[in-house]
Amino acid sequence: MAASSKKFQKKKSNEGKPKFNKASKKQFKTKKDGAFKSEAVALQLEDDVPDFPRGGGSSLSKHERDEIRAEVDAEFEAEELASKKNKRKKSQKKIQAMPDDLGSLFGDGITGKLPRYANKITLKNISPGMKLWGVVAEVNEKDLVISLPGGLRGLVRAGDALDPVVSNKVENNEGDFLKNIFYPGQLVSCIVLQLDDDKKETGKRKIWLSLRLSLLHKGFTLDAVQEGMVLTGYVISIEDHGYMLHFGLSSFTGFLRKDGHAENKDVEVRTGQFLQGVIKSIDKTRKVVNLSSDPETVSKCVTKDLKGISIDLLIPGMLINASVRSTLENGIMLSFLTYFTGTVDMCHLQNKFPNKNWKDDYNQNKKVNARILFIDPSTRAVGLTLNPHLVHNKAPPSHVNIGDIFDQSKVVRVDRGFGLLLEIPSKPVSTPAYVNVSDVAEEEVRKLEKKFKEGSQVRVRILGFRHLEGLATGILKASAFEGPVFTHSDVKPGMVVKAKVIALDSFGAIVQFPGGVKALCPTRHMSEFEIAKPGKKFKVGAELVFRVLGCKSKRITVTYKKTLVKSKLGIISSYAEATEGLVTHGWITKIEKHGFFVRFYNGVQGFAPRSELGLGPGDDPNSMFHVGQVVKCRVTGSSPASRHINLSLQIRPVRISEDDMVKLGSIVSGVVEGLTSSAVVINVNSKAHLKGMISNEHLADHHERAALLKSILKPGYKFDQLLVLDIEGNNIVLSAKFSLISSAEQLPSDISQIQPNTVVHGYVCNLIETGCFVRFLGRLTGFSPRSKAMDDHKADLSGAFYIGQSVRCNTVDVNSETARITLSLKQSCCSSTDATFIQEYFILEEKIARLQSLGSDGSELKWIEGFNIGSVIEAKIGEAKDIGVVVSFDKYNDVLGFITHSQCGLSLETGSVVQAAVLDVDKAERLVDLSLKPEFVEKSQEGSSKSQTHKKKRKREASKALELHQTVNAVVEIVKEHYLVIAIPEYNHAIGYASIADYNTQKLPQKQFVNGQRVIATVMALPSPETSGRLLLLLNSIGEVTETSSSKRAKKKSSYNVGSLVPAEVTEIMPLELRLKFGIGFCGRVHITEVNDNNVLEKPFGNFKVGQTITARIVGKPNQKGHLWDLSIKPAMLADTGEIGVKTTLEEFDFSTGQLVTGYVYKVDSEWAWLTISRHVKARLFILDSGCEPNELQQFQERFKVGKPVSGHILNVNKDKKLIRIVRHPLGALSTTNVGDEDKRKGESDNNISDDSVIAHIHEGDILGGRISKILPGIGGLVVQIGPNNYGRVHFTELKDAWESDPLSGYHEGQFVKCKVLEVSHSTKGTIHIDLSLRLSLDGMISKNPLKLASDADSTSKRAEKVEDLYPNMAVQGYVKNVIPKGCFIMLSRKVDAKILLSNLSNGYVNDPKKEFPIGKLVSGRVLAVEPLSKRVEVTLKNSDTNGTSKSEINDFSRLHVGDIVSGRIRRVESYGLFITLDHTNMVGLCHFSELSDDHIENIQTNYAAGEKVKAKILKLDEERHRISLGMKNSYFTDDIDFQITEQEESDEDIEETGVADDDADDEARSILLTDSTGMDIEYRSGVSDVLAQAESRASIPPLDVTLDDIEHSDMENFISENQENNEVTAIDEKSKRQAKKKAKEERESEIRAAEERQLEKDVPRTTDEFEKLVRSSPNSSFVWIKYMAFMLNSANIEKARAIAERALRTINIREETEKLNIWVAYFNLENQYGNPPEEAVQKVFQRALQYCDPKKVHFALLGMYERTEQHKLAEELLDKMSKKFKHSCKVWLRRVQVLLTQQQDGVQPVVNRALLCLPRHKHVKFISQAAILEFKSGVPDRGRSMFEGVLREYPKRTDLWSIYLDQEIRLGDEDVIRALFERAISLSLPPKKMKFLFKKYLDYEKSRGDEERIESVKRKAMDYVESTLT
Repeated sequence: MAASSKKFQKKKSNEGKPKFNKASKKQFKTKKDGAFKSEAVALQLEDDVPDFPRGGGSSLSKHERDEIRAEVDAEFEAEELASKKNKRKKSQKKIQAMPDDLGSLFGDGITGKLPRYANKITLKNISPGMKLWGVVAEVNEKDLVISLPGGLRGLVRAGDALDPVVSNKVENNEGDFLKNIFYPGQLVSCIVLQLDDDKKETGKRKIWLSLRLSLLHKGFTLDAVQEGMVLTGYVISIEDHGYMLHFGLSSFTGFLRKDGHAENKDVEVRTGQFLQGVIKSIDKTRKVVNLSSDPETVSKCVTKDLKGISIDLLIPGMLINASVRSTLENGIMLSFLTYFTGTVDMCHLQNKFPNKNWKDDYNQNKKVNARILFIDPSTRAVGLTLNPHLVHNKAPPSHVNIGDIFDQSKVVRVDRGFGLLLEIPSKPVSTPAYVNVSDVAEEEVRKLEKKFKEGSQVRVRILGFRHLEGLATGILKASAFEGPVFTHSDVKPGMVVKAKVIALDSFGAIVQFPGGVKALCPTRHMSEFEIAKPGKKFKVGAELVFRVLGCKSKRITVTYKKTLVKSKLGIISSYAEATEGLVTHGWITKIEKHGFFVRFYNGVQGFAPRSELGLGPGDDPNSMFHVGQVVKCRVTGSSPASRHINLSLQIRPVRISEDDMVKLGSIVSGVVEGLTSSAVVINVNSKAHLKGMISNEHLADHHERAALLKSILKPGYKFDQLLVLDIEGNNIVLSAKFSLISSAEQLPSDISQIQPNTVVHGYVCNLIETGCFVRFLGRLTGFSPRSKAMDDHKADLSGAFYIGQSVRCNTVDVNSETARITLSLKQSCCSSTDATFIQEYFILEEKIARLQSLGSDGSELKWIEGFNIGSVIEAKIGEAKDIGVVVSFDKYNDVLGFITHSQCGLSLETGSVVQAAVLDVDKAERLVDLSLKPEFVEKSQEGSSKSQTHKKKRKREASKALELHQTVNAVVEIVKEHYLVIAIPEYNHAIGYASIADYNTQKLPQKQFVNGQRVIATVMALPSPETSGRLLLLLNSIGEVTETSSSKRAKKKSSYNVGSLVPAEVTEIMPLELRLKFGIGFCGRVHITEVNDNNVLEKPFGNFKVGQTITARIVGKPNQKGHLWDLSIKPAMLADTGEIGVKTTLEEFDFSTGQLVTGYVYKVDSEWAWLTISRHVKARLFILDSGCEPNELQQFQERFKVGKPVSGHILNVNKDKKLIRIVRHPLGALSTTNVGDEDKRKGESDNNISDDSVIAHIHEGDILGGRISKILPGIGGLVVQIGPNNYGRVHFTELKDAWESDPLSGYHEGQFVKCKVLEVSHSTKGTIHIDLSLRLSLDGMISKNPLKLASDADSTSKRAEKVEDLYPNMAVQGYVKNVIPKGCFIMLSRKVDAKILLSNLSNGYVNDPKKEFPIGKLVSGRVLAVEPLSKRVEVTLKNSDTNGTSKSEINDFSRLHVGDIVSGRIRRVESYGLFITLDHTNMVGLCHFSELSDDHIENIQTNYAAGEKVKAKILKLDEERHRISLGMKNSYFTDDIDFQITEQEESDEDIEETGVADDDADDEARSILLTDSTGMDIEYRSGVSDVLAQAESRASIPPLDVTLDDIEHSDMENFISENQENNEVTAIDEKSKRQAKKKAKEERESEIRAAEERQLEKDVPRTTDEFEKLVRSSPNSSFVWIKYMAFMLNSANIEKARAIAERALRTINIREETEKLNIWVAYFNLENQYGNPPEEAVQKVFQRALQYCDPKKVHFALLGMYERTEQHKLAEELLDKMSKKFKHSCKVWLRRVQVLLTQQQDGVQPVVNRALLCLPRHKHVKFISQAAILEFKSGVPDRGRSMFEGVLREYPKRTDLWSIYLDQEIRLGDEDVIRALFERAISLSLPPKKMKFLFKKYLDYEKSRGDEERIESVKRKAMDYVESTLT
């Protein structure tokens, strides 16, 4: 055996000679020699040493080996002695690091001294070329993570996972091939390729591995393999009968039959997959090995002892037979295959839990089965494993997760100086875990064996897991259990954590959480701003506070930006969390011109458009913001499905009214406020004082002119006309382009406004390689493909157009479904048809000239008046140039003239004076172009003696002969850069101007012109101020591509004008138009409305035939080529007045509301019928306006066919869209007037009415057609649609004529119905309510069966519309509307409700009114009483009055007398007395607390209960106030006869006991405390409660159960508490103080009377108006608002109740947080009862409440509501959220404990433990004491005792805790326990004041027990204590 020496290993690995000479020995001893330096060992694919004939044998002789061994041992012994002397003061851990420690490897072929330790792979000794066995831990896209022996982890690149031969096939077929071939838990053999130092962490190395079989099987040949050997191969191809395998060698291949592949049949075998098989046979001829892959055979197949086997043939994972050679300190040594030895470390023994006696299991020569774990060819060291799982060829299972905590882990073995082996109680089987000595405790542990004993139990947390060994690594440090982050799964986005900086790099900082988890802080997130040197702040080892940004997979990113770390706003970590209105922090990731992107947590991203950034016009987002900046933003909208979030930086956006806002496409004016590099900022002249922006490109149509204008613009300059291009929030995008302004009315803003084959103006907004984007108004954008953008397809788009260029575009296609517009920009079809392009050029020239002259006296522009076009002026010849002559003018020194050679004629002498004609004037450059040609000069010289005005006159006369659109022949006189100066010889050489370029050809090469060239042009504009006095022409060559017709055809075309009569031939008859042809190739059409004057013909085209010749009048020209002429054959048109009629139809649009019009249907859908009234006017008819009978509405589309004439009355008119809406029935005088009034109120014109708001034509009595839109739940009735956006409501009583138990039967949503308008009402908010009826018996609801109508219209079908229609004893029917404990309310009609007291519901006793009288039940009864003033109706359902007494008799006070003994039942128990209902009456009396008993009563609630039968004496009667004062003292009955009740009376009482009249309810409501339906007392401030106390009986609505805490007690409550104190004093000695007691009683009665009088000073509100007055007087009182809501719910008006709640939240002062919270709680209860669905509705209100009130209070309020309504599941879910959100709140945890105890659930102790972990230390005492009290009251007292004992151990001097503890024990009543506890308490050593308290409490307890002996005993102990303190 080789000695365990590293030096010897290095020497041996380098030796290549068979002998060891002396020189080599000297080198061995020299430590500083370079031969012994640590060098990286390259991957050795070739053996440097000869093959050993006997396995691992050496080529040295035995004598040489012994000599070397002895010398090496001597050296090491000497070095050990020296090192021990030098390092005695070092720690024990370093002393134990011996040379043959775990870091050394030794060979197996050298005999000698046995090593002390087993071979073990570590980062120090691992080297390239090692073969290892491992387990696949992770499969990633680009690499594999392999778990190696010793807990190491290696990486396999995708290219190293397979041999190239196989990987090429696999990668071609599958992209992510690794996941298809490998899986976690797969055992693989690998070889080390290289080792890299980890850049992120110093001292760590990356291990790169390879799984290539060509490296693992190197040395294998066909002769070396034998039957029974196990081989691994790739599946290289899949054949019909099996799989072809590749072993990484070219010498042989393998074949595995499919029937021999006995693995999992469900798993699909793929190419490249690894398969293991046993060799069954070898075909040496074909070099094929046949295998079988039966798992059982493979796992049991042992490698045979082959003769002369080489170490190269040993493969990791190979199963061998071995025998124990010896035991080592940390493992055993085995010999195998005769010649080899290997070691097994303790992690790989057969027993997973080897204790200290593990060596006893491995006797020498014991036979075992083992597998090869690793092979190191350089040292020839071999590692083996005996792990049972690995021996069976399976990876050990993992039953633990990283981060798991195990409290009862057993210590199996203590390794001195190394660590502990533990047995973890995992399921289903235990797992071994090893804890390193450094992870045992926070401080250094010197002697593990003393601190930890075998068999003891410890608490451990799993730190990691070694997949190959099946061994977990753990930690016992206390800090490992405290940190919030231990594993990656603990990290949540938004979490704020402390972390330590461990590394810095260019991309950021690597930080580590206390639990060991690492994260990256990117460079941008290392500071609020970008920092050049982050290392100054981020130093390695610094502990900083970070916030987690994201956690994907195991990659965690954090931020150090202070704004994010300290932000208290909510976070967005998913797109679903981005709710509208949420305000949060984010950081900018990308800035663009139109906005920027904001990133949130977990990669969520949103976009903030420029309009929401709060920027001014022209501001550049890049200059105002920077990437990485943290911004506070608001979510304006989100779409989780499409992963879009819209944001705004305006937390509270400024809102501008629609009237003040400018409209898109409108023309505005403005003043320049400022200039930026890219735009001009404009102050728009509007009410809203808006700001706009003109980009540089939009200053002019001409690019050069726009740049020049921008350079001279100054603030203050006014633009008279600007087009509103787009509106971005409050910023307006403007354009000064003349082309867009002049065509503003034609510019489309919506796709519906674009018609195919029309030419419109626009501007280029973007250019891409494939085409050009053209934008119109707003964001409406079209696309011109490259093929349609230019006539020359080869030209470059970027060279032909520029962004912002004005263009004319032809609409090729409009697709409304995809919202795509295809355009053509070809000049051939988009050439200009007017002179606006050059007109703008000259207008801009004048503007620029004026701007340049600003600041002067204005005289600089007066020179222009002397240079009129065509005039002759005197000029002086100056310097001659190449292209002409410069001239000057005596009058104008700063103006230059120029005469080109073509305009000179003769040679000119310098200084001579000539007469020249003005051809052109450049006002901006102050340059005048002149001509000396006689034809220009002479025409002016003829009148040289005349004034200048005469010249102007002659010029006008010359131009008079020219007409617009006239084509002329002209001659080019001067060629300018952008235009031509041309003369028209035929018209006295008139001078004109024509543009060379056009809108679409500005950047294209222009056609070249020369002086004298003849051109053809068209007159487009005569001289005028708009044209700067110039004659403007359009060159025909601009559009000559389309001009292919001859001059004759052009003349023919020009002869047809609007109004001309033409003969035409019918070519086609279509449903809506007649196609004609006329002239030479012209096509036209006759619209269906142009046939007859009245549009009443059923088939207007019926008398025409194809080929027929007719006479028609032209009424419209085509817009462009390819369109049809519009013709008319109306008789009125063909008459002499036809031309006038044409003008009238073209100009006027005269329609009025109510007018009868007729049109033809041209389109019908499911909702609308579209009609054409004329060629330009359309109408639409809504389905419900087309009739009122359901069968007609059902057949809507069949009734209105295309082409059918339809008449109707105009309801509204839209002049802009030329669209009218009609209805079939007349509007009537009333409706017409209403429409006009409505219009005038809205400030609109008479004929422009908003379509959505038109309902004025609907009035009471109308019969309409309707469609059921919604069936409301319960008794809500129906919502019926009667217009496009108009709905009415059908009351539950108006559904059918007869009273039916289920009137909703027969109705369904979408059903058409005939309905009558009963009432149209307008609310104060402007909303309109329409009440409808479906009852056929009403007037106008004519039935087809008159007999049925007569039978239905009987008296029972009538409804009482007013209270006055009712009278006593009248038989009525109604539906139950609401049920309360005191009775119910029924609906008699839509306006009249009645109440039924509980006593009048039935002749018998009603146990459960809600069950027996559900809402919606039909009941029949008779009227008992009617009060017209208060509009109250009372009804009874009894057949007859059982008592035979009237209501007046029941409430007759005259029957009662003071002193009478009466019987009754307790109705309600209050703290101040009892309310008692008297038998045989509906009257209620009050027995005050002081009149209950002669003796003092501790607790009134425990002695009396509601429903209990009692007798009482009438003490006082107050008939005016209906007050009855009762007494129940026994002394009142001593002289009276026993009061007996007969059985008959008892039965009567059962019926009457719960009956309550209105007056009785008033008595009951006198109490200041108002009890709701749940029994919760609601206290209100005095002053408000006395006003509304009586409303309880009418407004006890369960959904408004509200508990109001922390509110002052009323005066009544204070006065009652004082009475109770007085009672306690007077009850001590009643006999001796009888007179004083009587006097006190009289005083109390007088106070009660005063309090009752104060209550009745004001009346209870009974109407909406009264409530409105009250809320105005007390706007901050939640009591008033809640009662108002209850009032509305009592009327079943749920939506109104919601509106009142919203109004209350807006009205109550923000400081009144408690009052607002009361409203929110009432809102919860409302939605819980009536929400749809309730759970979602409550949650929406809850989320809103969180934004306004204290979140914890809101949570508790919602929890209380859930508990009161017994929604336990929702309550538990809410409690879970509260425990996480308010984990530091003691109240939350106590509430959770209380819930568990009240519901008798287990799990109290875990909750207590968790609470103690979360709560701050100073709250522990409070929590434990309160939890213990809850245990005493509702749980297990023993648990409460243990809690008290625990806290008292820590705080023994807290007398308050002793007092609470004692009180709880006293309440239980175990005297022995109580006294023992007292004895413990008084034995404490406390200050005298505290001891006095304890002795007094002890004495009071004994006095209460009455044991005199024990009382004296306590006193003696107290005296003893006093004496002891004095001494």
